[in-house]
Amino acid sequence: MRQSYRAASWVLMGVMGLAGLAGCAETQMASKPSLYQRLGGKEAITAVVDTFVAKVAADNRINKFFASTDIPNLKMHLVNQVCEATGGPCKYTGRTMKATHAGMGLTNADFDALVQDLVGALDSHRVPKAEKDELLAALGPMRSDIVER
Repeated sequence: MRQSYRAASWVLMGVMGLAGLAGCAETQMASKPSLYQRLGGKEAITAVVDTFVAKVAADNRINKFFASTDIPNLKMHLVNQVCEATGGPCKYTGRTMKATHAGMGLTNADFDALVQDLVGALDSHRVPKAEKDELLAALGPMRSDIVER
């Protein structure tokens, strides 16, 4: 069970360890829609998460980390994390990425594979470059909280 929770949280980090973006929504000018709105809201985020999780499940480089993961629960957490982090009304209540990934032995290659799967999901839903870049920009700093070797 602990491994399942940790694997689910690992995806949460990759998908959208966008904690830094949550504050951005508050500081944006009132005339500019939030990233949540520009992405298309919860329905669009849910569609991207569904595609992303399917890509991760099919990715032999990293799918072993999710072998015992409760997929519906994982998707719910991912949607809530992305929704909240992009300025939407949802709340993510999971643990920090550093605490979640301690001891998992994740590598730069594992992190990169997850990001590649995320990019593929965003591309398949034709997320515009500006919004995609805004989401992906949050991933770089998280690497140090996740990668251990």
